[in-house]
Amino acid sequence: MGLRTRNKVSPNFNMSSMTDIVFLLLIFFMLTSTLVTTNALDLVLPSSKAKSVKKQTVSVSIDKSLKHYIDQDEVSVGSMENIIHQRLANSEDKVIVLRVEKGVPIEYAVKVMDIAYQNKYKIVLATKPE
Repeated sequence: MGLRTRNKVSPNFNMSSMTDIVFLLLIFFMLTSTLVTTNALDLVLPSSKAKSVKKQTVSVSIDKSLKHYIDQDEVSVGSMENIIHQRLANSEDKVIVLRVEKGVPIEYAVKVMDIAYQNKYKIVLATKPE
C-alpha cells in the first residue's frame, strides 16, 4: 500500500535570510569604520621602504612650526623628558615613535633621540611608506 504523508520536509536551503544578515553586517562595519579616528597628528612624513612598528607606547611628534607633541598633547621641550618618563613608567616595551614632519631641522629630532638614548628607550623614526 502506498501511503504518503502530507508533511514532507524540503531538503533545499533558502539563502535569502543569510544574505540579508551579511548585507546588514557589511553596512554596520562600513559605518563604524568611518567613525574611528587615529591617535596621531596630521604630519607630512618623509618616505621610506621600512615597515612600521606594531606596538606603540609613546608617540612624539614635531611639526613644521617646531611645536612638540607627546601623543596629541602639546608640550615644551624642557618638560618633554619628564612626561616621557611618566608615560613609559608602567609599560614593558619602552618604545618611542618619533614623527618629525618633512622639512624640520634634524637638531630637533636629535633632542628626542638623545632623551631615548640616555634612558635606554627604544626609538623608531616614523616614515610614510613609498
